[in-house]
Amino acid sequence: MTFYAFIGALEQGLVYGLLTIGVYLTFRVLDFPDLTVDGSLPLGAAVSAACITHGLNPWLSLMPAMCAGFLAGMLTGILTTQLKILHLLASILTMTALYSINIRILGSRPNIPLINSPTVFDPVRSYVSSLGWNPWISSSILFFGIAIVVVMMVIWVLRTEFGQALLATGDNPALIRSLGVNTSLMIVLGVGMSNSIVALCGALVAQNQGAAEVGMGTGSIIAGLASIVVGETLFNSRKVAIRVVSAVLGSIAYRLAIALALSLNFFKPSDMNLITSTIVVLALALPIIKSHFKKRGNSLNAPSL
Repeated sequence: MTFYAFIGALEQGLVYGLLTIGVYLTFRVLDFPDLTVDGSLPLGAAVSAACITHGLNPWLSLMPAMCAGFLAGMLTGILTTQLKILHLLASILTMTALYSINIRILGSRPNIPLINSPTVFDPVRSYVSSLGWNPWISSSILFFGIAIVVVMMVIWVLRTEFGQALLATGDNPALIRSLGVNTSLMIVLGVGMSNSIVALCGALVAQNQGAAEVGMGTGSIIAGLASIVVGETLFNSRKVAIRVVSAVLGSIAYRLAIALALSLNFFKPSDMNLITSTIVVLALALPIIKSHFKKRGNSLNAPSL
């Protein structure tokens, strides 16, 4: 793996770590399988790109992008809690509807180019260049800073009374409901918060790659789940703060593993799904393999009668 491939994988791991945090909130905190992220990621990209092309500051464009993602997540939550539609089906319905909405936001085009438009990376790139550093690392620096801020905010939220109610809703909804907590509202707000973070990820990815595309969210949920599994395998802990951090670290490890596999010249970019499936299988099987060898070692060391 070359140095540039390593930096590129690190950069992708950091920015898609935001996606992983969003997926973690629904799948692990709320125990709510949510496929909306495949639509909310390009939604955030489309909204941010449309705002920038209409003259809005790139930093300010992140806010409407997050709001749009929050509304998309709320819609999935409302379909599930109020209309009693199965969560998987509700998220698929929202994701399908978002495809048409994203096309409209993009101006009935498959993409919006941002090549000659200002982005959040421009001031960072200028500052890095003034220090005599390679401006190519400016994206990694910005993604690292944003990832730290989001991780700290999510940890803080989960430690508040609202966050504890959110955790209890996913862990034991009957108990928390008996204490007077509206679990339906918790699900709606939790899924909305998750998709707002995913939309932020989409907005940053669009500004970094120079375009917002309607199909850029395809496979996002698989990448998010793979990163969560890898993170939990590498950093097994019951503490919420460590689990949130491990989601980002798992995203970095996942992207590095893909970059390493592609650098072997045996795999092709079209083998991404195969690589992802293999990584997830290995991550899921690793604890079982370790447990097997541990039991085998204990049996060998056991005193004979």
